[in-house]
Amino acid sequence: MKIVKSYITLVGFFFACAMGFAQTDAKDKEMLDAPEQSNIQQYTPSKLIGKGQVDIKWFNNLYTQTKSTFSNGKEARQSFFTSSFEFYTGVGENKRVNLGFIARLRSNVISTQNDERAALDVFNFSGDDNSRSGLTAFAPSIKFVPFASLSNFSIQSSLFIPLIDNETENGVFLEQKGSVWQNRFFYDYTFPGNKWQLFTELTTELNFGDEDESFANNSLNINPGVFLSYFPSSKFTILALAQHAQRIDLGNEFAQDFTAVGGGAKYQLTQALNLEVLYTNFVRGSNTGLGQTFNLGLRGIF
Repeated sequence: MKIVKSYITLVGFFFACAMGFAQTDAKDKEMLDAPEQSNIQQYTPSKLIGKGQVDIKWFNNLYTQTKSTFSNGKEARQSFFTSSFEFYTGVGENKRVNLGFIARLRSNVISTQNDERAALDVFNFSGDDNSRSGLTAFAPSIKFVPFASLSNFSIQSSLFIPLIDNETENGVFLEQKGSVWQNRFFYDYTFPGNKWQLFTELTTELNFGDEDESFANNSLNINPGVFLSYFPSSKFTILALAQHAQRIDLGNEFAQDFTAVGGGAKYQLTQALNLEVLYTNFVRGSNTGLGQTFNLGLRGIF
Protein backbone atom coordinates (compact mmCIF):
# COMPACT_ATOMS: atom_id res chain seq x y z
CA MET A 1 0.00 0.00 0.00
CA LYS A 2 2.92 2.35 0.75
CA ILE A 3 4.27 1.69 -2.77
CA VAL A 4 0.89 2.54 -4.27
CA LYS A 5 0.69 5.81 -2.32
CA SER A 6 4.25 6.68 -3.33
CA TYR A 7 3.45 6.09 -7.00
CA ILE A 8 0.29 8.24 -6.88
CA THR A 9 2.23 10.96 -5.04
CA LEU A 10 4.95 10.83 -7.71
CA VAL A 11 2.43 11.23 -10.53
CA GLY A 12 0.62 14.03 -8.72
CA PHE A 13 3.88 15.86 -8.02
CA PHE A 14 5.01 15.84 -11.65
CA PHE A 15 1.65 17.01 -12.94
CA ALA A 16 1.43 19.72 -10.28
CA CYS A 17 4.86 21.01 -11.29
CA ALA A 18 3.94 20.85 -14.96
CA MET A 19 0.62 22.64 -14.41
CA GLY A 20 2.37 25.34 -12.41
CA PHE A 21 4.86 25.85 -15.22
CA ALA A 22 2.07 26.00 -17.81
CA GLN A 23 0.06 28.58 -15.83
CA THR A 24 3.11 30.75 -15.21
CA ASP A 25 3.95 30.78 -18.89
CA ALA A 26 0.37 31.10 -20.18
CA LYS A 27 0.40 34.88 -20.65
CA ASP A 28 3.56 34.72 -22.73
CA LYS A 29 2.09 31.99 -24.91
CA GLU A 30 -1.11 33.95 -25.51
CA MET A 31 0.95 36.66 -27.13
CA LEU A 32 2.20 34.23 -29.74
CA ASP A 33 0.29 33.26 -32.84
CA ALA A 34 -1.94 30.22 -32.25
CA PRO A 35 -0.57 27.04 -33.81
CA GLU A 36 -2.38 25.60 -36.81
CA GLN A 37 -2.71 22.24 -35.07
CA SER A 38 -3.48 21.26 -31.48
CA ASN A 39 -1.24 18.85 -29.58
CA ILE A 40 -3.58 15.93 -30.24
CA GLN A 41 -3.18 16.58 -33.97
CA GLN A 42 0.50 17.43 -33.98
CA TYR A 43 2.04 15.27 -31.24
CA THR A 44 1.02 11.72 -32.00
CA PRO A 45 3.34 9.10 -30.44
CA SER A 46 5.28 9.32 -33.72
CA LYS A 47 6.35 12.93 -33.10
CA LEU A 48 9.14 13.89 -30.73
CA ILE A 49 9.40 17.01 -28.62
CA GLY A 50 12.24 19.53 -28.85
CA LYS A 51 15.08 20.43 -26.51
CA GLY A 52 13.84 21.88 -23.24
CA GLN A 53 10.34 20.46 -23.64
CA VAL A 54 8.80 17.84 -21.35
CA ASP A 55 6.31 15.13 -22.34
CA ILE A 56 4.41 13.52 -19.43
CA LYS A 57 1.76 10.82 -19.80
CA TRP A 58 -0.33 9.03 -17.18
CA PHE A 59 -2.24 6.14 -18.76
CA ASN A 60 -4.61 3.83 -16.90
CA ASN A 61 -5.90 0.51 -18.22
CA LEU A 62 -8.55 -1.67 -16.57
CA TYR A 63 -8.90 -5.14 -18.12
CA THR A 64 -11.70 -7.37 -16.86
CA GLN A 65 -12.86 -10.80 -18.05
CA THR A 66 -15.50 -13.42 -17.31
CA LYS A 67 -14.58 -15.77 -20.15
CA SER A 68 -11.49 -17.11 -21.89
CA THR A 69 -10.34 -19.64 -24.46
CA PHE A 70 -9.37 -22.04 -21.67
CA SER A 71 -13.00 -22.99 -20.93
CA ASN A 72 -16.56 -22.69 -22.23
CA GLY A 73 -19.16 -20.40 -20.73
CA LYS A 74 -18.86 -17.80 -17.99
CA GLU A 75 -15.96 -17.85 -15.55
CA ALA A 76 -15.30 -16.14 -12.24
CA ARG A 77 -14.36 -12.51 -12.90
CA GLN A 78 -10.71 -11.53 -13.01
CA SER A 79 -9.66 -7.87 -13.23
CA PHE A 80 -6.25 -6.35 -13.88
CA PHE A 81 -5.48 -2.64 -13.50
CA THR A 82 -2.29 -1.15 -14.95
CA SER A 83 -1.24 2.45 -14.40
CA SER A 84 1.76 3.67 -16.41
CA PHE A 85 3.65 6.91 -15.92
CA GLU A 86 5.90 8.09 -18.77
CA PHE A 87 8.34 10.98 -18.67
CA TYR A 88 10.41 12.23 -21.63
CA THR A 89 12.50 15.29 -22.34
CA GLY A 90 13.97 16.52 -25.61
CA VAL A 91 17.69 16.20 -26.32
CA GLY A 92 19.46 18.13 -29.08
CA GLU A 93 18.22 20.83 -31.42
CA ASN A 94 16.53 18.80 -34.16
CA LYS A 95 13.70 16.93 -32.32
CA ARG A 96 15.23 13.56 -33.11
CA VAL A 97 16.07 12.20 -29.64
CA ASN A 98 14.01 12.07 -26.43
CA LEU A 99 15.18 10.44 -23.18
CA GLY A 100 13.03 9.31 -20.30
CA PHE A 101 11.59 6.48 -18.25
CA ILE A 102 8.42 4.48 -17.67
CA ALA A 103 7.11 3.36 -14.26
CA ARG A 104 4.31 0.81 -13.96
CA LEU A 105 1.92 0.10 -11.10
CA ARG A 106 -0.53 -2.80 -11.08
CA SER A 107 -3.48 -3.95 -8.98
CA ASN A 108 -5.05 -7.32 -9.79
CA VAL A 109 -8.07 -9.06 -8.26
CA ILE A 110 -9.56 -12.51 -8.88
CA SER A 111 -12.91 -13.98 -7.84
CA THR A 112 -13.36 -17.37 -6.21
CA GLN A 113 -16.39 -19.54 -5.51
CA ASN A 114 -16.71 -17.98 -2.07
CA ASP A 115 -15.63 -14.46 -2.92
CA GLU A 116 -17.07 -12.76 -6.01
CA ARG A 117 -15.17 -9.58 -6.89
CA ALA A 118 -16.37 -6.63 -8.96
CA ALA A 119 -14.14 -5.10 -11.62
CA LEU A 120 -13.69 -1.89 -9.61
CA ASP A 121 -12.33 -3.83 -6.62
CA VAL A 122 -8.87 -3.34 -8.16
CA PHE A 123 -9.00 0.19 -6.73
CA ASN A 124 -9.31 -1.05 -3.15
CA PHE A 125 -5.62 -2.07 -3.00
CA SER A 126 -6.67 -4.34 -0.13
CA GLY A 127 -3.79 -6.82 -0.34
CA ASP A 128 -5.89 -9.79 0.75
CA ASP A 129 -5.50 -13.40 -0.43
CA ASN A 130 -7.36 -12.73 -3.71
CA SER A 131 -5.62 -9.51 -4.72
CA ARG A 132 -2.15 -8.07 -5.22
CA SER A 133 -0.84 -4.58 -5.99
CA GLY A 134 2.39 -2.64 -6.15
CA LEU A 135 4.95 -0.79 -8.23
CA THR A 136 5.89 -3.66 -10.54
CA ALA A 137 8.32 -2.48 -13.23
CA PHE A 138 10.63 0.36 -14.23
CA ALA A 139 12.11 1.05 -17.65
CA PRO A 140 14.75 3.52 -18.89
CA SER A 141 13.60 4.56 -22.36
CA ILE A 142 14.72 6.37 -25.50
CA LYS A 143 12.68 7.68 -28.44
CA PHE A 144 14.39 8.63 -31.69
CA VAL A 145 13.71 9.53 -35.30
CA PRO A 146 16.01 7.36 -37.45
CA PHE A 147 15.53 9.37 -40.67
CA ALA A 148 15.72 13.16 -40.64
CA SER A 149 13.51 13.39 -43.73
CA LEU A 150 10.73 11.32 -42.07
CA SER A 151 9.82 13.05 -38.80
CA ASN A 152 6.52 11.16 -38.50
CA PHE A 153 8.32 7.82 -38.16
CA SER A 154 9.96 7.11 -34.79
CA ILE A 155 11.11 4.27 -32.56
CA GLN A 156 10.72 3.93 -28.81
CA SER A 157 13.05 1.47 -27.11
CA SER A 158 12.61 0.55 -23.42
CA LEU A 159 14.07 -2.07 -21.09
CA PHE A 160 11.53 -3.11 -18.45
CA ILE A 161 13.05 -4.35 -15.19
CA PRO A 162 10.69 -6.24 -12.85
CA LEU A 163 10.38 -4.98 -9.27
CA ILE A 164 8.55 -8.01 -7.86
CA ASP A 165 9.65 -11.13 -6.02
CA ASN A 166 7.03 -13.57 -7.33
CA GLU A 167 4.98 -13.51 -10.52
CA THR A 168 2.04 -15.33 -8.88
CA GLU A 169 1.02 -15.64 -5.24
CA ASN A 170 -2.08 -17.49 -4.01
CA GLY A 171 -3.12 -17.88 -7.64
CA VAL A 172 -3.04 -14.11 -8.26
CA PHE A 173 -0.80 -12.93 -11.10
CA LEU A 174 0.80 -9.49 -10.69
CA GLU A 175 3.63 -8.93 -13.19
CA GLN A 176 6.03 -10.89 -15.38
CA LYS A 177 9.08 -12.05 -13.43
CA GLY A 178 11.53 -11.32 -16.19
CA SER A 179 13.06 -8.49 -18.17
CA VAL A 180 11.38 -7.21 -21.33
CA TRP A 181 13.12 -5.37 -24.16
CA GLN A 182 10.32 -3.46 -25.84
CA ASN A 183 10.62 -1.67 -29.19
CA ARG A 184 7.70 0.32 -30.60
CA PHE A 185 7.68 1.59 -34.20
CA PHE A 186 5.34 4.55 -34.80
CA TYR A 187 4.11 6.12 -38.03
CA ASP A 188 1.31 8.57 -38.71
CA TYR A 189 -0.18 10.23 -41.77
CA THR A 190 -2.51 13.24 -41.79
CA PHE A 191 -4.78 13.46 -44.81
CA PRO A 192 -5.22 16.80 -46.62
CA GLY A 193 -7.59 19.08 -44.75
CA ASN A 194 -6.44 17.94 -41.27
CA LYS A 195 -9.74 16.12 -40.64
CA TRP A 196 -8.52 12.51 -40.89
CA GLN A 197 -5.39 10.96 -39.48
CA LEU A 198 -4.01 7.42 -39.69
CA PHE A 199 -1.69 6.20 -36.95
CA THR A 200 0.03 2.82 -36.98
CA GLU A 201 2.32 1.09 -34.52
CA LEU A 202 4.25 -2.16 -34.34
CA THR A 203 5.42 -3.28 -30.92
CA THR A 204 7.94 -6.07 -30.33
CA GLU A 205 8.69 -7.42 -26.87
CA LEU A 206 11.55 -9.83 -26.21
CA ASN A 207 10.96 -11.58 -22.89
CA PHE A 208 13.99 -13.14 -21.28
CA GLY A 209 14.83 -14.75 -17.95
CA ASP A 210 14.55 -18.11 -16.21
CA GLU A 211 11.76 -20.25 -17.67
CA ASP A 212 10.54 -21.34 -14.23
CA GLU A 213 10.02 -17.73 -13.11
CA SER A 214 7.56 -16.57 -15.79
CA PHE A 215 5.22 -17.99 -18.39
CA ALA A 216 6.44 -15.33 -20.82
CA ASN A 217 10.20 -15.75 -20.56
CA ASN A 218 11.96 -16.85 -23.74
CA SER A 219 9.19 -15.63 -26.01
CA LEU A 220 8.70 -12.81 -28.49
CA ASN A 221 5.56 -10.67 -28.69
CA ILE A 222 4.68 -8.98 -31.99
CA ASN A 223 1.78 -6.52 -31.69
CA PRO A 224 0.58 -4.44 -34.68
CA GLY A 225 -2.08 -1.78 -34.27
CA VAL A 226 -4.01 0.64 -36.50
CA PHE A 227 -5.84 3.80 -35.34
CA LEU A 228 -8.04 5.96 -37.58
CA SER A 229 -8.96 9.38 -36.18
CA TYR A 230 -11.51 11.97 -37.29
CA PHE A 231 -11.26 15.57 -36.07
CA PRO A 232 -14.59 17.48 -35.89
CA SER A 233 -12.41 20.30 -34.56
CA SER A 234 -8.72 20.75 -33.84
CA LYS A 235 -9.33 20.15 -30.12
CA PHE A 236 -11.44 16.98 -30.37
CA THR A 237 -11.08 13.66 -32.13
CA ILE A 238 -12.92 10.36 -32.24
CA LEU A 239 -11.10 7.22 -33.31
CA ALA A 240 -11.47 3.54 -34.16
CA LEU A 241 -8.75 0.98 -33.56
CA ALA A 242 -7.77 -2.62 -34.21
CA GLN A 243 -4.90 -4.43 -32.48
CA HIS A 244 -3.41 -7.90 -32.62
CA ALA A 245 -0.92 -9.65 -30.35
CA GLN A 246 1.10 -12.74 -31.27
CA ARG A 247 3.37 -14.44 -28.76
CA ILE A 248 6.01 -16.59 -30.48
CA ASP A 249 7.53 -19.48 -28.57
CA LEU A 250 11.33 -19.18 -28.35
CA GLY A 251 11.73 -22.12 -26.01
CA ASN A 252 9.11 -21.72 -23.29
CA GLU A 253 6.51 -23.90 -25.07
CA PHE A 254 3.75 -21.32 -24.68
CA ALA A 255 2.28 -19.58 -27.74
CA GLN A 256 -0.56 -17.09 -27.51
CA ASP A 257 -2.50 -14.63 -29.63
CA PHE A 258 -5.53 -12.34 -29.50
CA THR A 259 -7.27 -9.64 -31.52
CA ALA A 260 -9.01 -6.59 -30.07
CA VAL A 261 -11.10 -3.83 -31.62
CA GLY A 262 -12.48 -0.66 -30.10
CA GLY A 263 -12.72 3.10 -30.19
CA GLY A 264 -12.31 6.24 -28.17
CA ALA A 265 -11.85 9.98 -28.11
CA LYS A 266 -9.30 12.64 -27.24
CA TYR A 267 -9.90 16.22 -26.12
CA GLN A 268 -7.44 19.10 -25.79
CA LEU A 269 -8.21 20.45 -22.29
CA THR A 270 -5.67 23.27 -22.41
CA GLN A 271 -2.87 24.29 -24.72
CA ALA A 272 -0.65 21.77 -22.90
CA LEU A 273 -2.96 19.06 -21.52
CA ASN A 274 -5.15 16.54 -23.33
CA LEU A 275 -7.48 13.80 -22.13
CA GLU A 276 -7.90 10.37 -23.75
CA VAL A 277 -10.56 7.67 -23.27
CA LEU A 278 -10.49 4.28 -25.02
CA TYR A 279 -12.46 1.03 -25.00
CA THR A 280 -11.42 -2.30 -26.51
CA ASN A 281 -13.02 -5.73 -26.75
CA PHE A 282 -11.06 -8.96 -27.19
CA VAL A 283 -12.99 -10.59 -30.03
CA ARG A 284 -10.88 -13.71 -30.52
CA GLY A 285 -7.71 -15.42 -29.38
CA SER A 286 -5.98 -18.59 -28.24
CA ASN A 287 -4.50 -19.31 -24.81
CA THR A 288 -5.89 -15.99 -23.61
CA GLY A 289 -8.71 -14.26 -21.81
CA LEU A 290 -11.58 -12.72 -23.77
CA GLY A 291 -12.34 -9.56 -21.85
CA GLN A 292 -12.66 -5.83 -22.24
CA THR A 293 -10.46 -2.85 -21.45
CA PHE A 294 -11.43 0.60 -20.21
CA ASN A 295 -8.70 3.21 -20.57
CA LEU A 296 -8.17 6.75 -19.35
CA GLY A 297 -5.08 8.83 -20.08
CA LEU A 298 -3.82 12.33 -19.37
CA ARG A 299 -0.91 13.79 -21.33
CA GLY A 300 0.90 17.06 -20.96
CA ILE A 301 3.51 18.63 -23.28
CA PHE A 302 5.28 21.64 -21.82
